[in-house]
Amino acid sequence: MAADSQKLIAGRIMRGESPLNLEMPFETLEGFLTSTESFYVRTHFPIPSIDKDAWWLRVEGDVENSFAINYEELLELESVTIPATLECAGNNRSFLEPKAKGVQWGLGAVGTAEWSGVPLSILLDRAGVKTNGCHVILEGADGGMLEDPKSPPGELKFARSVPIAKARADVLLAYKMNGRELPPEHGFPLRAIVPGWYAMASVKWLQRIIIAEQPFTGYYQTIDYAYWKRREAIAELTPLTEMQVKAQIAKPAEGDIVTANSRVRVHGAAWTSNGEIMMVELSTDGGATWTEAKLLGESKPNA
Repeated sequence: MAADSQKLIAGRIMRGESPLNLEMPFETLEGFLTSTESFYVRTHFPIPSIDKDAWWLRVEGDVENSFAINYEELLELESVTIPATLECAGNNRSFLEPKAKGVQWGLGAVGTAEWSGVPLSILLDRAGVKTNGCHVILEGADGGMLEDPKSPPGELKFARSVPIAKARADVLLAYKMNGRELPPEHGFPLRAIVPGWYAMASVKWLQRIIIAEQPFTGYYQTIDYAYWKRREAIAELTPLTEMQVKAQIAKPAEGDIVTANSRVRVHGAAWTSNGEIMMVELSTDGGATWTEAKLLGESKPNA
């Protein structure tokens, strides 16, 4: 269905009202960075209302020194700014046959922004991770009850984990998006950015960081955002992590009519995890022949 026949909210396609899910019409893609106003929104629960003056981030678990840090203290720490692409693991779900349950995203549950904040490694060093601490659990303030029969009884918070090596390597605790304070729908006052991983790992509205010895087995780690990986006769649920390589056409847009024998500029975007896009090829005859596209700009990891 074309975007103009769908409900738009501030230029984004409404994919869900409660919880709020908004998609960027991918044909509006113009450059490397996606504006904050156009960036897709993915939520699992109502957006929490957080007073940054009363907010604390707790760091605990298998550490020598548990502590809590407030917003002002966080702003005083060393900060970095990185570009990173976030893509929902369900991006393109509406094209699947047979249909799969979940938000029926088209092409636009993806975007690239510049994120500013504190490397997670700084807080891990301050806490003093014990030698048996192998996993870092990121817990958001968003939560509620789920209707899924496989979900636990009672309320739960959205949480995901990353291995300690990834946490130390490049995970960012971001308080700015494209140079400005995070909007509420993007995780104000603080969110994780896990470069190169599908965006559910980049937990929003952060309130707790827990270092654990054992792998995290929470709902969004093992039931949702997981897939069956087979080892011979054994199949086990495995968390989704790194983004796969992908290329999408922005223009001509889906449903556009192109005049026969005319010249048309085709443009879009390509991305992967921490690899490098070396080549993109385009076919206009159903894959019989391919033409190499021109890559614009410098290659950037995780973006």
